[in-house]
Amino acid sequence: MESTIIAISTALSNGGIGIIRLSGDNVFEIMNKIFIPKNNDKNIKGYTMKYGHIVDNGEIIDEVLVSYFVAPKSYTTENMCEINTHGGLVVERKILEICLRNGANLAEPGEFTKRAFLNGRIDLSQAEAIIDLINSKSEREAKESINQLEGQLSNRISTIEKAILDTLTAIEVTIDYPEYDIDEVENRNVLEELSKINDLLDKLKNSFNQGKLLKNGIKTVILGRPNAGKSSLLNAILKEERAIVSNIEGTTRDTIEEFVNINGIPINLIDTAGIRNTENEIERIGVERAKSLASKADLIIAIFDITADITEEDKKIIEIICDKNAIVILNKIDIANNNVKLEDILSKLEKPTIKISAKNNDGVDLLYVEIEKMFNLANMDVNDEIVIMNERHKDKISRAKDKIEKSIEAIKNNLPIDICSIYIKDALEELGEITGKNVSEDIINEIFKNFCLGK
Repeated sequence: MESTIIAISTALSNGGIGIIRLSGDNVFEIMNKIFIPKNNDKNIKGYTMKYGHIVDNGEIIDEVLVSYFVAPKSYTTENMCEINTHGGLVVERKILEICLRNGANLAEPGEFTKRAFLNGRIDLSQAEAIIDLINSKSEREAKESINQLEGQLSNRISTIEKAILDTLTAIEVTIDYPEYDIDEVENRNVLEELSKINDLLDKLKNSFNQGKLLKNGIKTVILGRPNAGKSSLLNAILKEERAIVSNIEGTTRDTIEEFVNINGIPINLIDTAGIRNTENEIERIGVERAKSLASKADLIIAIFDITADITEEDKKIIEIICDKNAIVILNKIDIANNNVKLEDILSKLEKPTIKISAKNNDGVDLLYVEIEKMFNLANMDVNDEIVIMNERHKDKISRAKDKIEKSIEAIKNNLPIDICSIYIKDALEELGEITGKNVSEDIINEIFKNFCLGK
């Protein structure tokens, strides 16, 4: 008998409503103890909602609506109830306490979804899509999470697994029935089939480059010497006064991090301390942090003051961006529009260059255009193609692809056919870990511990 679990599923804050979720064998018994329907109707039907009161020792605690879901037609495939309360922390916690006293157990993070997986309603990749959907930072990421939740990735993996099994069956004929000649296996186009499988895996693996952008965004560091206009640029992009802007050098001593969306892709913007030599210990740490972030960034926005001569600090920035994805910004065109010497030096970098006034928000839109071009954002489409966003999935697909390639090499090198069979079976094992057909309890626990309570 599964224990009955309970959790507050809405955010722990004051709001219009709060939802308390229960799942398990004793859900309806617990509800009969604490919930009095307005019409005293105790009959339970799935997909219905009843109005009434939560009571404790005869005292009304709250006026609520209770949704009923009868197994197996529920999120977890178990009996479930969702109590819609007034959204106050005191009320929600009081109802939680009453349910616990009457036989419910506090759910672990992600335990509702974990039960849905263990009970076979969804597979592991669909469960992971749920947390990705919750944590989505852009519409595109949310859309791809929905695609995965609907089973698009699972179906593609299933198709590849079937192709592998068909090929494996053809190969194992020669192991079980040695009188069959190996040429007969080749006549069944085993190598051709393995190559097709390898291409499918390769396409999925390569989609991670796009999926990583959808999920993690483009890590973008704004780099420049003090007073070049880094903070002004950040504020212009965010359309709010997020960073302190001052004529005093060294105002920004730590990093400021924000997300914005460009063409549906999250851009992780990091404003850093101005690059310069300084005796101030705190500022020096900020400068070192800026250099470290720049070395790991997907994109550097290098900002230079068009009104000033090039400095040693500017030269250090040029050195940093030389071999990196970078966009050069010439700022303060509201004061001066040209600086022949500076522009000549920067042109040798062969990086996209834009003139702007961050202060007046003039030319900032051109930055968005260059980012779209650099990362080909306009052509990223998640409508038709399956995109891998999960590092674990990418790793398993890479491992399966490696096994398929080894099986191809084994056949080409005329190695014993049973060696090829071993590699193919290993590939199936790797793919099975994506959907959870064969996955350890430790991996399952690791995945679900990242969920929030009540999901």
